[in-house]
Amino acid sequence: MAIGILLVGGMGTRLKPLTNQTPKPMLPVGGLPVTEHQLLAAKKAGINTVILATSYLSETFTPYFGDGSKWGMKLLYAVEEAPLGTGGAIRNAADLIGLADAKEEFVIFNGDVLSGHNLASQLAFHRANNSDATLHLIEVADARAFGCVPTDSTGRVLDFLEKMENPVSNAINAGCYIFNPSVISEIPAGKVVSIERETFPQLVKSGRRVFGYNEDSYWLDIGTPAALFKGSRDIVGAGFLAGPACQIGKGSQITGGTAIGQGSSIGANCTITNSIIGDGVEVGDGCTIADSFILHNSQIAPGSEIVGKYISPSEILPI
Repeated sequence: MAIGILLVGGMGTRLKPLTNQTPKPMLPVGGLPVTEHQLLAAKKAGINTVILATSYLSETFTPYFGDGSKWGMKLLYAVEEAPLGTGGAIRNAADLIGLADAKEEFVIFNGDVLSGHNLASQLAFHRANNSDATLHLIEVADARAFGCVPTDSTGRVLDFLEKMENPVSNAINAGCYIFNPSVISEIPAGKVVSIERETFPQLVKSGRRVFGYNEDSYWLDIGTPAALFKGSRDIVGAGFLAGPACQIGKGSQITGGTAIGQGSSIGANCTITNSIIGDGVEVGDGCTIADSFILHNSQIAPGSEIVGKYISPSEILPI
């Protein structure tokens, strides 16, 4: 069975201040960390062994995910001493399980993407085409902000093109890849390598079998605060979602796709909309909270009015 690698080492610069104390893959979306959504997708596709390629705030992953037994999975951790780029991170992670003897495919997940595509179908497509590498591609209305990936009628990738004013295709890289072990073994170990700018173009130029798997399904890059909130709303819906052991006081109105983590308490007569509230948060009576991110274990004083803010136990900043 295929082995998963989650690229969860980035600093999440575009998400600041939300990532000041929490790596972006551990930010809650729809009540669960982004990484947990991806693990659940991997599990659904039959992937039971996953390597987390960590770097920034790497120590925050293990206390939550442990060895993966809670999800019926085996989790391993590859920590980068210094950032190695996407390609270098993949090689570093794959080396954990003895790359020279590996026979299974590796499925690579980008740590800041929420995707609803059928991963099992992507794997089947990869195997049916005897591919060396298979990318998930999506069609966008305007590809000028992205590099585009043109393919032929069979789905074989013809090129990897940088951003351009007149894209030759509206198909873009959606950030989920399947590699045969031989592809990863060709990535130099211990060096900074970009999978997008170096590995993929070299594979195509050398004539390797690189295919694009197209599927029109939910996809979102959650790399900015606005996108993170959208992703959470998309999961929650119009109302709200509260995790286990939450308490919500009498007269409180919670709307706008708000997500509340486990063990949090909301006081009486609060109004909360379009917000993400972490685990173990205490919100006092009579608070108004809108368009805000409240990190785990924060305490909000009664009567507070919080609009467009990032709040942690040690910081209060505008988003």
